[in-house]
Amino acid sequence: MLSAPLAAQSSDSLPHESPHGMAWSRETFVLSEVLELAPNASERPILFDLVGWTGGAVNRLWLKADGSAASVGRATHGEYQVLYGRLVSSFWDAQIGFRADRRSGAAGVRSRYGAVLGLQGLAPNWFELEPSLFVSSGGNVSFDLTGSYDLYLTQRLVLQPRLETTVALRDEPDFGIGRGLSSASFGLRARFEVRREFAPYLGLIVERGFGRAAELARLAGESPGEMALVAGFRLWR
Repeated sequence: MLSAPLAAQSSDSLPHESPHGMAWSRETFVLSEVLELAPNASERPILFDLVGWTGGAVNRLWLKADGSAASVGRATHGEYQVLYGRLVSSFWDAQIGFRADRRSGAAGVRSRYGAVLGLQGLAPNWFELEPSLFVSSGGNVSFDLTGSYDLYLTQRLVLQPRLETTVALRDEPDFGIGRGLSSASFGLRARFEVRREFAPYLGLIVERGFGRAAELARLAGESPGEMALVAGFRLWR
């Protein structure tokens, strides 16, 4: 069974509740959509995508963290956001706020900051979408899109395809970003909901840089693409 309208969802009667906790009775919500280890990838990274909000049905304060940390070595990359969100329709929040990116590795620590404007919610047919526009303090503009879909194979077994893409107006070599279509990541994860709030999963992710981003990766002695198996947990409360 696929997801039902959010206002009609109940964790006791339906197999699916919005992963962003938009049921009207909530005052706070925290979700680890991705919390996983890629044991066969270079540096065996721990990947995370965390989101939380506090507030009412219309106005909310959102916190987001998305990135990775090597379990072998010291390489890290993270995107951190603080956003004001306002409900603009039954299934969509408009968001505006601040974003900080931090990357560390052999070349040292690099940071960038800027403003972000985006949307978050459900498209027709229950696709979760999160488009956002980022304007860095250095004047670069980039567009990020994350989309996912929960397909319930049984009441507890869920298959989730997930796509993430980045398009930039110009190169930012310190962050491996190239102008145009910079990168894309596709993941396919199968989770088992032991409880609605706790679901271990296994999956496969494929990441690829394109155009200038691929060239920058090769110049840095890195591969422009990688495929990895992942194992992790999806948690919310």
